[in-house]
Amino acid sequence: MIIAYPYLADLDDDGRYFVHFIDIEEAITQADSLEEAAFNAAEVLSGILACRLDDNDEIPEPSVCPENGFMAYPETKIQATLLLRKARGNKSLTELANAMNTTWSAVEKLEDYHHTPNLNQMDKAAKALGKRLVLSLE
Repeated sequence: MIIAYPYLADLDDDGRYFVHFIDIEEAITQADSLEEAAFNAAEVLSGILACRLDDNDEIPEPSVCPENGFMAYPETKIQATLLLRKARGNKSLTELANAMNTTWSAVEKLEDYHHTPNLNQMDKAAKALGKRLVLSLE
């Protein structure tokens, strides 16, 4: 699973790029170059997703990137939270804690981006959910 959201970077009349996300309408920013647009897009995406997580608001599924679009990835701690929640599905935190042979509060912290899990914890959770933890550097 990859957590990445498509955005468009439209050149405005002033020669700046107006960046807006397809799936998250409040996630907008501007930039002077496409490189800056990519950086700003990832930053605003992370901020909006963090707010939505804090407020228990819906996190939309990313749509397919259009031909003229780009993809932004939220920061690692946001991705870890979203990936674990998605992989857990309908399983309760208690069920996951039992499968991991740990406490409910330890599992709750895994799904809270304010508490960054280590790789061993994420791997243990993945195995308990019948998944594999796969890392990638890009």
